[in-house]
Amino acid sequence: MTLIERLRIYERLMRLDKPIGILLLLWPTLWGIWIAGMGKPPIFVLWIFVMGTVLMRSAGCVINDYADRNFDGHVERTRHRPLARGEISTKEALMLAAGLSLAAFVMILPLHSLVIWLSVPALVLAASYPFTKRFLAIPQAYLGVAFGFGIPMAFAAIQYSVPAVAWVMLAANVFWAIAYDTEYAMVDRPDDLKIGIKTSAITFGRFDVAAVMLCYAAFLGCMIWVGVHEQLGTFYYMGLAAAAAMAGYHFTLIRDRDRDRCFKAFLHNNWLGAVVFAGIVLDYLITPMG
Repeated sequence: MTLIERLRIYERLMRLDKPIGILLLLWPTLWGIWIAGMGKPPIFVLWIFVMGTVLMRSAGCVINDYADRNFDGHVERTRHRPLARGEISTKEALMLAAGLSLAAFVMILPLHSLVIWLSVPALVLAASYPFTKRFLAIPQAYLGVAFGFGIPMAFAAIQYSVPAVAWVMLAANVFWAIAYDTEYAMVDRPDDLKIGIKTSAITFGRFDVAAVMLCYAAFLGCMIWVGVHEQLGTFYYMGLAAAAAMAGYHFTLIRDRDRDRCFKAFLHNNWLGAVVFAGIVLDYLITPMG
């Protein structure tokens, strides 16, 4: 195997060819950075968190494929993944995950010590999430904590503390993750039922669509609380209004439970996260005093 071929396998294993996961991890991190920095986050901190997001999401994908290596071959959407096809050894995959995690840890060393301490549970969450699909009824909630842990870390990096608003934002991300990852799980539900994987789509059953919409509502409710607490203005709420409209659009996509349309709804959450971020940025930019 040539070096180029091996790097291409690494790219697929880390899912760098499918950036949706990076974006869904990045948006809540950016929300936290901007609000913690009151619209003017330190560029160095921003750079570290963006790079750390890419590294940790990549490491998470490798661990996920390692955990699911005996299942992915039985699922239509995942049967071509490198570990499922035996294109790379489990030992090499674990070494890659360890290297990515170490690189991410080294990057945060210049930051406040609280960030370093918070990186420990962040790593545990990222490494253990793939295994929760064996026993948790709604592993998507665990994913939401893992994907949102950049929020308290962002506050720790900028404010040297983790105030209540950071934890409310983390809770908001948990509800958002349950919503979008249930849409994702609705795509794989027939395969997951065959192989015994637990997902929110299976747990919610015939109430899956209603559960998704309730989670979107809870997400928006938490973010409204954040806006009131931080005295944010019109542009912030315009961003949330756009997000609410997008959630309504997702309902039209998932209500018939068509697999392709459910996957389209999942992918569209990138834009939902983006409009919330745009509202935050514009609010601080145009109305600096909130």
